[in-house]
Amino acid sequence: MRIANTVSDSIVDGPGLRFTVFTQGCPHRCSGCHNPETHDPAGGREVTVDELAERMLTNPLTDGLTLSGGEPFCQPAECAALARIAREKGLNVWVYTGYTYERLLSGAVPGALELLEQAHVLVDGPFLLAEKSYAALFRGSSNQRLIDVPASLAAGRVVLWERPDPLAHFVRPES
Repeated sequence: MRIANTVSDSIVDGPGLRFTVFTQGCPHRCSGCHNPETHDPAGGREVTVDELAERMLTNPLTDGLTLSGGEPFCQPAECAALARIAREKGLNVWVYTGYTYERLLSGAVPGALELLEQAHVLVDGPFLLAEKSYAALFRGSSNQRLIDVPASLAAGRVVLWERPDPLAHFVRPES
């Protein structure tokens, strides 16, 4: 698997403490991209899925795996394999992509379904500099969606992910 980098303790690439893999290679080359060094598919370095899995599982406080980029769907089999290991260990899986969910489902991106089936949340759509927003939760621009992938696949339509209320279990139901 070709990657640009990893972050072992991200708190910005999804909820909780995350192991984030920045894949190498991206065909989108969005203007204003936060990670332009990931665009060149020949850049970065080669690692095995097993190496990444071992690093991902070293911190018992890790809540999830985030696959970012670059473009994870340029390496769907490898990303799906890592995501499968994460899920087997009880971690949630988020995937960032410049493609739309609809395009990934259309068959236009080979191997996309294999990776989608391992994702809990898909952050889809290209980064648009004109829609850049610091208020967009876990997104770079407001056009990007947070998609609940299992619910969307089951419903046959996009179901947006909703952030759970962290204080919900402290609220007493009204009598």
